[in-house]
Amino acid sequence: MVRVAVAEDSVLLREGLVRVLGEAGHEVVGAFGDADELLDALDRPADDGTAPELVVLDVRMPPTFRDEGVRAALRLRAERPELRILLLSQYVEALYARELLAAGTGGVGYLLKDRVASLDELDDAIGRIAAGGTVLDPEVVAHLLGRRRDPIEQLTPRERDVLQLMAEGRSNPAIAGALHIGLGAVEKHITSIFAKLALEETGSDHRRVLAVLAWLDGQL
Repeated sequence: MVRVAVAEDSVLLREGLVRVLGEAGHEVVGAFGDADELLDALDRPADDGTAPELVVLDVRMPPTFRDEGVRAALRLRAERPELRILLLSQYVEALYARELLAAGTGGVGYLLKDRVASLDELDDAIGRIAAGGTVLDPEVVAHLLGRRRDPIEQLTPRERDVLQLMAEGRSNPAIAGALHIGLGAVEKHITSIFAKLALEETGSDHRRVLAVLAWLDGQL
């Protein structure tokens, strides 16, 4: 069970999210119509164990319907690095995905709104983000991989498959299962991806996120 706060200006979608999250066994501790309401609520300390562990935000909310959710997410990441973030968007917007991932750490997600209609998919995403993983919508990943040429063109088709599943937040065993290959083969492909993208082991950087950022940079 994860304590979740929701910020979504559409009443129908907001109520739908609250219902779906509840059905998945999570506790919705707040539902707000815009980012300012959410931020105001989070600025008031909660000592009764009701503070959210994860926040779901629409990308575009009042008053301008441009990037209010993204700016709120970035502020929360800076002020509360332990808080998990899931952004929802109507369309594939590479810039927003890039900004959300810029810190190079996990505990974040970016999904298209159509994806949250599935209880299983939403619950899976919430679980992986809450555990510190990174989740990108498969359509976002496919769109970006389709446009990127360098350094993605250095990767083999199988390495691209592995990178796509990495970007979706899949673990190594999950990648092995999806591609019907051994765990050792997955680890070998990931090592090759890191080498081709010049991502050296530092002991602190989240290289799986940095691998995604390497080609997201080409979309800006």
